[in-house]
Amino acid sequence: MTQINVIKRDGSREPLDIDKLHKVVERACEGVSGVSASEVELASQIKFFDGMKTSQIQETLIKAATELITEDTSNYQYVAGNLLNFHLRKEIYGEKNPPSLYEQIRRGIEDKMYTSEFLSWFTEDEINKLDAVIDHTKDFEMSGASLQQFQDKYLVRNRFTKKYYETPQFSYMLMSMVGFSSYTGTVRLKAIRDFYELTSNGIISLPTPILAKLRTPTKQFSSCVLIESGDDLESITSAGTAMVKYVAKSAGIGVCASRIRAHGSKVRNGEATSTGIIPFVKKFAGDIKSVSQGGIRNASGTVYYNIWHLEIEDIIVFKNNKGTEENRIRNLDHAICLNNLFYKRYLANEDITLFCPNDVPDLYDAFYEDSEKFRELYEKYERSTKVRKKKINARTLMNNLMIERKETGRIYILNVDNANTHGPFKPEVAPIKMSNLCAEIALPTKEMGKDDSLIALCTLAAINFGKINSPEDFEKPCMYAVRFLDNLLSYQEYPMPEAERHTKMYRPLGVGVTNIANWIAKNGLTYTGDQKTYDMVDEYMEAFQYYLVRASCDLAKEIGACDAVSHSKYSDGLTSIDWYKRTVDELVAPNLRMDWKTLKEDLKTYGIRNATVSALMPAESSSVVINSTNGIEPIRSLVVTKRSKEGVIKQVAPQTNRLKNKYELLWDLKSADGYIKIAAIMQKYVDQSISSNTTYNPAHYSNNEVPMSVLMKDFLTAYKYGIKTLYYANTSPLADEEAAQEEKCGSGGCTL
Repeated sequence: MTQINVIKRDGSREPLDIDKLHKVVERACEGVSGVSASEVELASQIKFFDGMKTSQIQETLIKAATELITEDTSNYQYVAGNLLNFHLRKEIYGEKNPPSLYEQIRRGIEDKMYTSEFLSWFTEDEINKLDAVIDHTKDFEMSGASLQQFQDKYLVRNRFTKKYYETPQFSYMLMSMVGFSSYTGTVRLKAIRDFYELTSNGIISLPTPILAKLRTPTKQFSSCVLIESGDDLESITSAGTAMVKYVAKSAGIGVCASRIRAHGSKVRNGEATSTGIIPFVKKFAGDIKSVSQGGIRNASGTVYYNIWHLEIEDIIVFKNNKGTEENRIRNLDHAICLNNLFYKRYLANEDITLFCPNDVPDLYDAFYEDSEKFRELYEKYERSTKVRKKKINARTLMNNLMIERKETGRIYILNVDNANTHGPFKPEVAPIKMSNLCAEIALPTKEMGKDDSLIALCTLAAINFGKINSPEDFEKPCMYAVRFLDNLLSYQEYPMPEAERHTKMYRPLGVGVTNIANWIAKNGLTYTGDQKTYDMVDEYMEAFQYYLVRASCDLAKEIGACDAVSHSKYSDGLTSIDWYKRTVDELVAPNLRMDWKTLKEDLKTYGIRNATVSALMPAESSSVVINSTNGIEPIRSLVVTKRSKEGVIKQVAPQTNRLKNKYELLWDLKSADGYIKIAAIMQKYVDQSISSNTTYNPAHYSNNEVPMSVLMKDFLTAYKYGIKTLYYANTSPLADEEAAQEEKCGSGGCTL
C-alpha cells in the first residue's frame, strides 16, 4: 500500500499513525462512564488520504462524538469536550500544557490582543501568585457544547487570521484581574481569586460583551443600550449615530420612536407635511444593520411605540410577511407600550382614540409619569374638536396586536404603568419610556439631540440557580457580581457622552438568573404552578434581591452613592418589597425572611451605589458556556441542537442522567398560566424587568389553533400581577425544531 502522510499543525509531514489516533480517542474517553472509544472511531468514518491535516482528523472525531450525544448517551458531550480541548491546546500552544500566566499575558500584549495595562497593574510576582490559582483541568470538565460556544464566540482571537490566543481558564482569570484591578494589596488578590472561582465554576455567568472583550483593548462591556429619539431631525440623526457606535461595540439596541409624529402631520407650521414614522424606523434599521459585530452575533434592535400613536395600525404589522417592503420593517423587532386605560377599554369593549404625539405633547409625557393625569388628558383630547384623531374599537386593535404577536412571535409588550409605579425610579423625574432589545431593562432615558440627553446602558451578569442550594448561598456571588460590574462602569469607555452622563447619574446594573429549569427540576417544583413552587420561588428571589441591594448599599457606604440617587426610591429607604404590585399577594402571602429593616435604614443613610441591581435576561448564549438552561425558561428538549455560524452544537440539559424524568419540556406545557405567575413572583423582587415569554403548543387545542381567549387571558394575567414586559410569543414547536434559534443578545446580547 502507498504510505499516507499527514500534515501536522507546524506544517511538517509524517506517516499516518493509527495507534496515535486510538490513543487520543481513548484518552478522551478515560474516566467518562457510558462511552466507548471504538464507537467514536466507528462514527467518525474517517477517509484518510495523503496530505490530510491532523487538525482535520481531530475535527472529524469531535463531530463524531457530538453526533453520538442522545438522551441515553449524554456523556459523549464530555468526550467531545475533551477532544476539542486537545485540539485547542495543540492549535494555540503547540502542546498539551498551557504556558505560565505571565507568558500568556506578555504574548497577548505583544500581539495587541490583550490590553497593555496588565503589566502596569500587576507585578510579575503578583501574576505568578495568581497563576498558582488557575486550575486548567477545569477545561476538561466542560461539555463539548460549552467549549464549542466558548471557542466560537468568546475566546480572544484574530478573526481575520482565525488564530486563537487562549483557553477558557486564562479567560476567566484575566477577566477577574481586569475587574478588580483597581483594588489594592491582598484585598485585590483575594477578590480576583474568589471571582475566578465563581466564574470558572459556573456560579456567576457573564454576558457576551464581557466574555468576548474584557481583557482586550476594547473597553465597552454594557450589553444593553436604550436610545430615545425625539421628533426633530437633529434628535433622529443623533439617535442613529448612537446606534451605529454601540452596535460596533457588540451591544444590543432598544429604540424609543414613540415621539415621532404621524404621517400627514404639519412640519414647520405647515411648510411641509410629515412622511410619518416608517421612513425613520427604516433608517434606524439601516443604522443597526450597517456594522458588523465581529462574528460574535448579529446586530439587532427593538423599537418601542405607544399604543395610541396615530399610525399604530400600520406599526403592529411591521413584521407581517404580507405587504410590500415599503410598508414593512421586518429586520427589526417591535414593541408596543400600554397602560391600564387601554386594558380597561378592552374589557369594557370601548373605543381607543389614536393621536399624533406631536399634537399632544403633555399627553405624551403624562403617559409615562402619571397614569391618572394621562387618563384625564386623554379624555380631554378625545372631547376636543381641535386635535386630529382616529377612533378604533379597543378589542379590534388589541386582537390584531395579539394575532401579530402570535404569528410573528416578535411583537413585544411594555406595560409602562407597571414599569414606573412598581419600579425603583421616581417617575416624575426619571420616567421609564422603553425597554431594550430583549425586554428586561427598565431605565430612564432622555431624547437625543438635547443638552441633557441620556442614553441608558445596562451591564449584566447572572447567578446560576442550579448551583444555589439555600438562600444564604446567594450572598457571596451577589456581592461579587455587584462589585465586579460596578468596577467595570468606571473602567469602560463611553463612545457617547450621553451614555457616560447616564452612567454617572445612575450606575445601573442588571444581575439576572439562569438555569431555573434545572433548579425547578432538582427541587421537585413545576412550571405548571403549585403553592410549593410559588413559595420557594418567593423565598429564593427575596434572598437574591436582598443580597444584591445589600452589596450596592455597602458600596455606597464605602465609596459613595450614584450621582442621581435622589431620583431613586431606594434613597427614601424603599425597596421592591414596598413598591411591588400587591395583587401578587394572591399568589404568595407576604412572608419576609431577610433583614430588610436594617437595610432600609442604611439605604436612607448611605443611599445606593447602583440605581438598579437586577434584571432577568434571556441568557441564551452565555447559558451554553456554563451548561445551564436559558434564563427562567423551561427546556425544549433534554438534548437541544443549536446552530451557530461555526456549526452545530448539541447541548444536554444539566444532570440529565439524574433528572431526566423531572424536567418539564416547554412544548408539553398545556398552559402558560403557571409560568406567568412564577415570573410575576420574581418580578415582585426584581427592580428592572424580566424577559418573560408566552408559549403555546397548537397541538393542545382543537383544530390546532390557539384561541384568542387564551392569548388575551394570559395577556391580562401578566398585567394584573405586575409583569412589566413580555418578550417572545412561542407558538410553533415544529418551526422551533427546524430553525436555528437566533441569538440576539448575549445572559446576555443581552443574551447574556
